[in-house]
Amino acid sequence: MRIISALFRAYPGRTLTMLAAIILAGLAEGFGLATLLPLLTVVVGGGSAGAAGQFGSPAGRMVVKTLAFLGLEARPATLLAIVVGAILLKCILVLIAKREVGYAVAHVATDLRLRLIRALLRARWEYYARQPVGALANAVATEAMRASQAYLSAANTAALAIQALVYIGVALLVSWPITLVSLGAALLLLALLHQLVKKSRRAGARQTDLLQLLLGHLTDSLQSIKPLKAMAREERADTLLVRETTRLNRALRKQVFTKAAVKALQEPLVMLVLIVGLYFALTVLKMAMAGIMVLVFLIAKSLQQLGKVQQNYQKMVIFESAYWSLLDKIEEAEGAAEQAAGCRPPTLEKGISLAGVSFSYGEQMVLDGATLCFPAGSLTSLVGPSGAGKTTILDLLAGLCRPRAGRIMVDGCDLEEIDIKAWRRLLGYVPQEPLLLNDSVRINITLGDPDIDDRQVLAALDAAGGLEFVKAMPGGLEAGVGERGEQLSGGQRQRLAIARALVGRPRLLLLDEATSALDGESEAAICRTLEKLKGELTIIAVSHRPALVEIADQAFRLEKGRVRPYGEKN
Repeated sequence: MRIISALFRAYPGRTLTMLAAIILAGLAEGFGLATLLPLLTVVVGGGSAGAAGQFGSPAGRMVVKTLAFLGLEARPATLLAIVVGAILLKCILVLIAKREVGYAVAHVATDLRLRLIRALLRARWEYYARQPVGALANAVATEAMRASQAYLSAANTAALAIQALVYIGVALLVSWPITLVSLGAALLLLALLHQLVKKSRRAGARQTDLLQLLLGHLTDSLQSIKPLKAMAREERADTLLVRETTRLNRALRKQVFTKAAVKALQEPLVMLVLIVGLYFALTVLKMAMAGIMVLVFLIAKSLQQLGKVQQNYQKMVIFESAYWSLLDKIEEAEGAAEQAAGCRPPTLEKGISLAGVSFSYGEQMVLDGATLCFPAGSLTSLVGPSGAGKTTILDLLAGLCRPRAGRIMVDGCDLEEIDIKAWRRLLGYVPQEPLLLNDSVRINITLGDPDIDDRQVLAALDAAGGLEFVKAMPGGLEAGVGERGEQLSGGQRQRLAIARALVGRPRLLLLDEATSALDGESEAAICRTLEKLKGELTIIAVSHRPALVEIADQAFRLEKGRVRPYGEKN
């Protein structure tokens, strides 16, 4: 029952309110059921209040004494009013409990999603870069919802258990021998059915693992669907996804079967226990009919509630694996939170320098004692083969990675001493493949920031050389760009990406292979745009192409972890 304890600690207020309402509802219902004993005795005995008082059950005597203490006589009208009032009070309290549970269920899903999203956004880039996007999407969508269902099932389990205890308590007051015999038989049968519950737990855990795997591969396949279809290789993805979906289906079938089996077997077993108890009451104890009627009702309700307890517990163990999986992701991401030690306000008036900087990914050395300088207002081009460390330098300058050795200086101040968030607000970043949203031009540039107005958007588009084509689009700034910007050309997508980087008025512009996928004409247009920005911004551009080298104030070549001026021989 670890999950009940965990969720209770997370939502103590609502859980306590729910439990208090359920307990009070159970007590109200229990008193109402106990009142049935003298009521039936009065009716069967011809309306004699004395008969009710002489009723041999402790429950009946308790009700009559309570009424006498309140100055009321155990008449049929009074007893009936108590029963009806207890039922109404129970309904109101159960409604309050269900409302609290419903609110808590919504909060569980929302809070877990927000906690995961915030933890991911605060995590170090190195951590985030290792995470499969599909698995994270699955955690936000599917696992959060299944975790909330685990809370719902846990709350129902607790509520039904309380109700079952109330029924059992009243039944014990009516006839403890029959109640104990019936309860013992029922618990034995439920223990036998618990084997099916264990299978449900394993099937639920299997579903959680397979959903992560399936949605991870599905996301990867959809992101690369264009080249897959272009090469007629979508069947490869189809084969993999079908295999994983089939495995998920098998786990789901096991879960459905075990749930149905538990429910189907409970009903005849409960009926068997009732028949045995009724026979024992009639033949051995020779109870009065009024007592037997109430006792059969109480035992039936007790066994029914115990069966529902097991069913809801079964649902809880099916869903709880999603809760623990999501909690593990959250705690892992929170443990990888980015630590910002610096607090000095950043400036970029003189320039940036790398002094003996080394960096490695695990055992793979990428930069080995790199030393170079980027004067403020200059355009620097970094060239070299793939894996030489060009993008790593951009990541180091943005503070996404930290050097293993050496220092990065900004206007003579170590980057480690600078407020990294404030420093990043001075940066504009353009990746090789612009990540455009399936939304309007405006949203793709502002990213939904309400503080950026249309004047700033138009100015950024003009600086990026994209104002003319945006004005020609139907709707202008409101025009859609399609999924991943497919309605635009490669050059237009890059211009929007540059406009997005410029709209925040950065002091440093980082371009990672921003022209590598463009044709010669589009590349030349981007180069003209960058030439206009020289002097206003410090620009560092990674490229394999000579065009950016030709317009650069300086160029460096990276190879085998070393940096040297472009054109210098080994």
